[in-house]
Amino acid sequence: MNRVLISYFSRTGTTEKMAQYIAEGLRMAGCEVELASISKINSDADIIGFDGYVFGCPTYHKDMTSNMKQFLFLAERANLVGKMGGAFGSHTHSGEAAPMIYDTMQYVFKMDMTTLGPLNLTEEMVKTDDGVKACQQYGRAIGEMLQ
Repeated sequence: MNRVLISYFSRTGTTEKMAQYIAEGLRMAGCEVELASISKINSDADIIGFDGYVFGCPTYHKDMTSNMKQFLFLAERANLVGKMGGAFGSHTHSGEAAPMIYDTMQYVFKMDMTTLGPLNLTEEMVKTDDGVKACQQYGRAIGEMLQ
């Protein structure tokens, strides 16, 4: 069974909900999932040993949060080259964080990223059935790519 780590930052709980729905989709695809707030990850050793990685962060002031930037520096030391990956985020109006995380995972970490691109939803969309389904489908697609 493939193991996937979903690491995220959530300030209001919306991005955390996305992480939970993505985890449901991964489980539908037969994956074992570990959800972890980035504040709970203290070293690159906490990241090593998974088959896939999905990182998420909301957009604030047209950027990812500073703690997500620090987390990505830590994740870089875990040597995720060739691992399956995805990125997600919520936003109110602009949505830059998820694409920045996705690009970092693809071009800096040299990961094998989902061809779906980053999952980027407005906070209002996450609260709808369509938003829940989008997250679940994103997770399921990543899980199926791991098989």
